[in-house]
Amino acid sequence: MTEEQATIEGKPKLPIRHDWYQTDAAVVITVLVRNIKEEYLKLDIATNKVTIDISHPDFEPCNLCLNLSNSVISDQSSYKLSSAKIEIKLKKCEGLRWEKLEGAAKVEAIKVIPKEAEPITDGPPSYPTSKKGKDWNKVEKEIKEQEAQEKPEGAEAINLLFQEIYGKGSDEVKRAMNKSFMESSGTVLSTNWNEISKQTVEAKPPDGMEFKKF
Repeated sequence: MTEEQATIEGKPKLPIRHDWYQTDAAVVITVLVRNIKEEYLKLDIATNKVTIDISHPDFEPCNLCLNLSNSVISDQSSYKLSSAKIEIKLKKCEGLRWEKLEGAAKVEAIKVIPKEAEPITDGPPSYPTSKKGKDWNKVEKEIKEQEAQEKPEGAEAINLLFQEIYGKGSDEVKRAMNKSFMESSGTVLSTNWNEISKQTVEAKPPDGMEFKKF
């Protein structure tokens, strides 16, 4: 055994699992795997196959090959990577309901619902796809829990903090935030109504910058 083989065998396996659902136009595969950077991932979408190769430095190399039961339009398919999952959206060649994700499947045409008559839903379709009787509410809940653990950073984190303060604040806190933000042209944000209500809030640009009105 070489040193490289011993190193690979000494690493743990990458925790990874996947599920899927479908709409009239697309099949969506959700691969639940955490903290995968773009540089670790190689994903290829072909007409009848999706190949996922992950080379994480802390885990054994991981390969997931899905031989699709129906054809897709690869150049109209895509994927999105986050810290909690990989979401792959495959464009169907035809408006057919897939009986299963992988392998040969007997498919039947589905009735296309006019766009203006399509029902509005908050989640994936309720009919079974990969497994009979699958609880899609549970699957969607797990995905949302994974996404909730993603911590925003930088400006996004600050904006979320301000939104939370505003949403939970009293009427005086909201008035103070609105007044200070508007009068200072977005350079001051205060929650102290007793102080803000007594004066016009002057603009306070960051150090080294000069405020100009246009």
